[in-house]
Amino acid sequence: MNYYITTSIPYVNAQPHIGFALELIMADVLARNARAQGKKVIFSTGTDEHGGKIAEKADAAKQTPKQFTDDISQQFRDLGKALNISNDRFIRTTDPGHEQRAQLIWKALEKDIYKGTYTGLYCTGCEAFVTEAVAKENNGVCPHHNKPYETLKEENYFFKLSQYTDRIKQAINDGSFRIIPATRKNEILNVIKDGLDDISISRPKGKISWGIPVPGDKSHVMYVWFEALMNYLTVLGYPEHDDYKKFWPANVQVIGKDIIRHHAAMWPGILLALGVPLPKTLYVHGFINAEGGVKMSKSLGNVVSPADILQEYSADVLRYYLLRHIPSYNDGEFSLERLHSVYNAELANELGNTVQRTASMVKTYQNGIIGNIPPSTHDIAQYVDAMDKCKFDRALDEVWELIKGLNQYIDEEKPWEVHKRGDTEHLQEVLAYQVSCLIQIAELLQPFMPETALKIRHVFEEGVIQPIEGTLFPRKDAPVAQV
Repeated sequence: MNYYITTSIPYVNAQPHIGFALELIMADVLARNARAQGKKVIFSTGTDEHGGKIAEKADAAKQTPKQFTDDISQQFRDLGKALNISNDRFIRTTDPGHEQRAQLIWKALEKDIYKGTYTGLYCTGCEAFVTEAVAKENNGVCPHHNKPYETLKEENYFFKLSQYTDRIKQAINDGSFRIIPATRKNEILNVIKDGLDDISISRPKGKISWGIPVPGDKSHVMYVWFEALMNYLTVLGYPEHDDYKKFWPANVQVIGKDIIRHHAAMWPGILLALGVPLPKTLYVHGFINAEGGVKMSKSLGNVVSPADILQEYSADVLRYYLLRHIPSYNDGEFSLERLHSVYNAELANELGNTVQRTASMVKTYQNGIIGNIPPSTHDIAQYVDAMDKCKFDRALDEVWELIKGLNQYIDEEKPWEVHKRGDTEHLQEVLAYQVSCLIQIAELLQPFMPETALKIRHVFEEGVIQPIEGTLFPRKDAPVAQV
C-alpha cells in the first residue's frame, strides 16, 4: 500500500521558526508510522520562493531573489536534518520542473480562467488578497503582520472557484475530503456557506517580476499562492509520472490554521477543475505562542529558533515536547523553562529511569541474560485511534500510561526481594515482562522519538543486555539560559 504525506511549503521570507518545526515533526510521525506498517511512503516538504515580498527581501539583503531563496531554502533543509525528519522529497517552487509543470497545470485549467479587473485589499506580507468582510473583521489590519491592507486595482487573470463551491462543501460534509479537527472543518464550512468568489491568480509583471510567467502572456506572473499549491502535484511528476499515478491522492496534508482557506477552498477547487481526486485528509494544527500566549511570528521578530534549542537538547527531546505538550488540535505555549521541567520529570525520571532500572536488574540478578521475552499484550487501540486522528498528544499520553504502569508493576513485584528469596523462575518472568513492555514502548515511540526507540531496542531485544554510552536522558539540574 502506498502513502503520500505533505507539509505546507513555508515562505522563505525569514529563517525557520519553531512553528514550522512542529509541522515537520507531525508529518514525520505519520510518515514513520506508515513505514512501520509496511507502507511505501512519499513524504514531501519544501519551500515557497516566488512573490513580491521575496524580491523586496532579496533587494534589502543586496542579493538576487535566487541567491536569497537559495540561502533560506538551505536553512529549511538543514532544519529537517537537525530534527531527524525522514522526508523523501524536498521541492522548491523555483525548481525548473515545478515551474514547467505549473505552466502545464495552468493550461489544463484554461477553461476556468478569464481576464478581468480586480479592485481589492491586499497584504504584501501574506501575498494575499482579502475580502471586505475579512478586512472588516480584522479592523483593516492583517492579524499576521500587524500592517494595514493596501488597496489595489489591476488587471488580473481569475479562476472560476465559485462554480466549485457546492462540490467542495459536499466533499467536506461527506468526509471524502476529511478536515481535522472538527473545529477547522466547521470554520471552513462557515467561510464557504454563502458561496466562494472567483479568485485572482496572476499579478502584472510590472509590479511583481519574481514569479512564474503565465503561459501565453509574459506580462503576467502567476499569483504565488496559486502556483505554490501546485507543488503537491508537481513533486510527484503530475500528470504523467508513475509516482503521481501511484501515490495521489495524498493520504494526509499537514498545514497550519493560518492557511486553511487556501488549502480547504482554493486547493480543492483547482483539483476539481483538473479532474483530480481530493486529498483524503487535511490536518490543521494550531500555533505555538510564547509564554503567556503572546503571539509568535516571523514578522514580529519574536520567534524561537529551533536551531538554538537543539544546541542544548537532542532532536528527540524537542520532538517529544512539541508533540506531547503543544495541543494537537489547539494553540500551545513554549518556554525553555517548561521544556527543562518536562525533560527532567518525564524523560529523565520516568522513561530513562525505567530503562535504566530494568537493564541494571537484569545485569545484576541474571548476568545480563534476559532469556525468553514474551510478546507484549497491552491493548493499543486508543493509541492507534489517536494516530489516525492526528492526536499526537493523546498517542503519547497512551505511551506514558504504559510507562507509569510498568513502574507500578516493578514497585509491586519488587524484583530485588524476589531475588533475595531465591525464586529464580519468578524473577526471570518478572524481568522478562519488564523487558517485553519496554520493547513495546520503544515500538510505539519510534515514530515520535526514533533515536530513543532505537537505543531502547538495542539494549533489550537480543535477549542479552547490550551496553549504551551513558544514560538515555541524564538529568539537567542547571536551568538553561533563555534563547
